[in-house]
Amino acid sequence: MAAAGSSVARRVEELGDLAQAHIQQLSEAAGEDDHFLIRASAALEKLKLLCGEEKKCSNPSNLLELYTQAILDMTYFEENKLVDEDFPEDSSQKHCDLLGDELLECLSWRRGALLYMYCHSLTKRREWLTRKSGLLKEYLVDGISYLLQMLNYRCPTQLDEGVSFQDLDTAKLLSEGIFSDIHLLAMMYCGEMCYWGLKHCAGQQPENQDVDTGVTGASYTTHREPLDFREVGEKILKKYVSVCEGPLKEQEWNTTNAKQILNFFQHRSNS
Repeated sequence: MAAAGSSVARRVEELGDLAQAHIQQLSEAAGEDDHFLIRASAALEKLKLLCGEEKKCSNPSNLLELYTQAILDMTYFEENKLVDEDFPEDSSQKHCDLLGDELLECLSWRRGALLYMYCHSLTKRREWLTRKSGLLKEYLVDGISYLLQMLNYRCPTQLDEGVSFQDLDTAKLLSEGIFSDIHLLAMMYCGEMCYWGLKHCAGQQPENQDVDTGVTGASYTTHREPLDFREVGEKILKKYVSVCEGPLKEQEWNTTNAKQILNFFQHRSNS
């Protein structure tokens, strides 16, 4: 067992050195310090110290966890850099008419989904959460905001006597502003992020918390206010369950997790 642990430590140390070199290249190319790269580098430095100790005493699980955290931080930086290079956020919002609703949806989805994945990884870091729950809340608010924007870009199809639909289920979905599977995923992601916010970030206040909580087709009122994780999550997941068990009941979308989160919200509102 000791020999196996020593072998893992040597290999992880080698991978850590390669990752640290890549982080250095990314930092130099960016021309400024980025907190994701700083955090990744710090994790690798800690990894290096642990590996420098007696390798046979190193805990492979701890080493792999540090390496994984560093790679996640570095990957998130690179993914965002790719999006920003092609579509800088400031300019894309200034040229909404030129980009079109579908492209704006894609951009908001990409940014929101990246933050969803990143926050998901953060919720697994127990030690980090005890010290940085306020930072997690900022990421969650940003991610939810992007996903709500994505759901708002296109208006629901108005059903009236002048419009004929052969498939009533499809008509129902379009009238709710749901145009693809991605819209459903965005709703579920929003609900999960609201759950993480309520569970891990109670009482934490990020610097900027104002978001547009209006969701077209999901019975929301469009306005800007501090984000209420329970209220937003409850409304959007109720809509998700209603759609999945209504027009999409034959498609077998899973609602188990959504219902468990709704139950969590209900208990919080009664406490």
